[in-house]
Amino acid sequence: MHILAKTIAQHLSPPRFKHSMGVAQTAALLAQRYGVEPEQAWLAGLVHDYAREMQAVDLLAWAQKLGELDHITQLHKELLHAPVGAHLIKLELGIQDLEIVQAVATHTLGDVNMSTLAKIIFLADMIEPGRKYPGVERLREKGQQSLNEAVLGSIDHTIKYLVAEGKPIHPRTIAARNFLIMGGE
Repeated sequence: MHILAKTIAQHLSPPRFKHSMGVAQTAALLAQRYGVEPEQAWLAGLVHDYAREMQAVDLLAWAQKLGELDHITQLHKELLHAPVGAHLIKLELGIQDLEIVQAVATHTLGDVNMSTLAKIIFLADMIEPGRKYPGVERLREKGQQSLNEAVLGSIDHTIKYLVAEGKPIHPRTIAARNFLIMGGE
């Protein structure tokens, strides 16, 4: 096992670690398809949820320090694990690859101008083998055909879910969707 995988396994609960390994493996496969270094994608997938199980009070404190708090993330603290995790993988794990850091930072909300690696992690998080929800197979198929279409499909799925649950949609997610629909790469 990769030495960093051992560290992550000790940092996360077994189910969260299993999910992270699934994202890492899915990301590596997508990377081969879309011209990204598979090892880089695997590593980004492995660490993408590094801060996912942090206590809410700690997430809030880090988010405040990093300037990541807004009216939606204050109410839905689970969204903060992405930007906080991006900071902590640099600080605690020594990961300095800015593409990996960006991929971790944007894997929950998306963003405009996401790199190919960031799109891969965003999608891999949605379609890794442990994910079971209506429509996941269609997203997996799209992921083999067009990365942008699959990311857009993932965003659309998330938005539909949030609307059905009566939850707010973060402006970054809307911006990412609009960027892709308007032909952004």
